[in-house]
Amino acid sequence: MKLVYLGSPEAAVAPLQALVAAGHEILLVVSQPDRKRGRGSALRPSPVKAAAAQLGLPVSDHAIDVLAAVARGAELGVVVAFGQLIRKPLLDALPFVNLHFSLLPRWRGAAPVERAILAGDAETGVCLMGLEAGLDTGPVFERVATPILETDDLPSLRSRLVEIGTAMLLRRLSGGFSTLGSSEPQVGPFTYAAKLDPSEFAINWTSPSSTIARLVRLGVAFTTFRGKRLKVLRAVPIVDGDGDSGVAVAGRVHGVRVRTGDGLLELVEVQPEGKGPMNAHSWRNGAQPTENDVMGR
Repeated sequence: MKLVYLGSPEAAVAPLQALVAAGHEILLVVSQPDRKRGRGSALRPSPVKAAAAQLGLPVSDHAIDVLAAVARGAELGVVVAFGQLIRKPLLDALPFVNLHFSLLPRWRGAAPVERAILAGDAETGVCLMGLEAGLDTGPVFERVATPILETDDLPSLRSRLVEIGTAMLLRRLSGGFSTLGSSEPQVGPFTYAAKLDPSEFAINWTSPSSTIARLVRLGVAFTTFRGKRLKVLRAVPIVDGDGDSGVAVAGRVHGVRVRTGDGLLELVEVQPEGKGPMNAHSWRNGAQPTENDVMGR
């Protein structure tokens, strides 16, 4: 098929590469503008823009209106984690499908994988949907579910979803519109997956251990220890751990364990401010926390 492809983050690279390898003709790739990424002040292209350049594909990081110039020659638009709504005039000019990493209508919006983990969902999945002017409201061609394992962190779950979604996209487009097939409207109440706000990254030690552990699995969780930031990279919830002597205080430190709202969280890997990641026992041996230390203060 003759396609235009819209995507930006790392999760959208594999589907693009697979479409090219399968013989689809990509007339144009549209990605987000270059931004400061990682350390340093230099502007860097999005992962999709970099991948498109390596594949020798025409790419634009400007407004999606440039698609109007190629829409006449394309058969279909493919959207994967683009992060920008497509205007109705363009939708009227060219049909679009969207690879969305949730089981719609649950978790419409910008952060479906993160919100599914935070909510403690037992499963999530991938939907191939037709694109409408509304936010992830379009009809669904196919959905595939996958369990969210207790061992899943954000990268591992997202990687599995990308693999499922890429296979789905190739299968559905293998024969053009004939294999794309028909779609069905979304049914049931929807939930909104708002983009994560940095204010959500700070650990609230009065929360249940399982809630904190899910935040840790996103790779963004932090607390403070003796007034300095401490990132918590890996941790295990212990609901029925050994308790405080006296009054339980959320955030109180017990070696590599920290008191929570319903038990303890055992630290496995941390990153103190100004240092690299380290095993929690190595951190404890250096910091020598006492039971008078309370995290988050």
